[in-house]
Amino acid sequence: MTTSNMNQQDTMTAPDDYGLYEDEDGSGMTLIEHLEELRKRIFKALIAIVVGAVIAFIFRYQIMQFLQYPLPKGADSLTHGQLVTTGLAEGFTVYLMVSVAAGFILALPVILYQTWAFIAPGLYEHEKKYAVPFIFIGIALFAAGISVGYIVLRFPVQWLVAFASDSFTELVTASSYFTFVAFFVLAFGIVFELPLVLTFLAQIGLITSETLTKKRPAAHVGMWVAATFLTPGADIYSPVILGVSMSCLYELTVLFIKFTKK
Repeated sequence: MTTSNMNQQDTMTAPDDYGLYEDEDGSGMTLIEHLEELRKRIFKALIAIVVGAVIAFIFRYQIMQFLQYPLPKGADSLTHGQLVTTGLAEGFTVYLMVSVAAGFILALPVILYQTWAFIAPGLYEHEKKYAVPFIFIGIALFAAGISVGYIVLRFPVQWLVAFASDSFTELVTASSYFTFVAFFVLAFGIVFELPLVLTFLAQIGLITSETLTKKRPAAHVGMWVAATFLTPGADIYSPVILGVSMSCLYELTVLFIKFTKK
């Protein structure tokens, strides 16, 4: 076989017919180049989180007061609801943890952009047009999730504080409280990204609205079971609100996929 024929065959079998292995300029990327690109995107996202954490640390007092609002004033008869620390560095550690969590929220637009920038070269042109909606819808859903989580937060906090108040004098430490708050609120924010993830999977052809409709009973049962584990505390309100939210988001996702995939 001549060199020209070999080149012609290579051209015909090149991955540009599929678009999944090429950059925008048509040049393919090796596995090492993909890993290097991933490293750069993760590094930029981490820089954004650090910047957000620094900003949050500057306003740490206001953030702390805002997060302590769901804590009942009578949570501790000795400190009258004031959180306590039990170690020399615990106060600083708590401020740092809360700042990092708030920094993640502030850096979410950058994180979503870096995520999209990494996967965009493997998409078709008609799929890349969803970049801006992907970022803005992701931010809106996450904001809605943490808002619902903050509203619901008072139910498990009040239940946990009052559960053993007759038998014990509980000293609510700052570390335990803010760790609970951070995981609880972020869990709601992440769960609310479910429509975005499912819609993206539908856009690239991995799932369809028919599949989601067919798996609806199992999906709802699984989401309600997950809601009980994602909301610590034995109050009935938190898992119910999260379960209802997840079920509504699932149904809205099915409708949205049908609308966008016409």
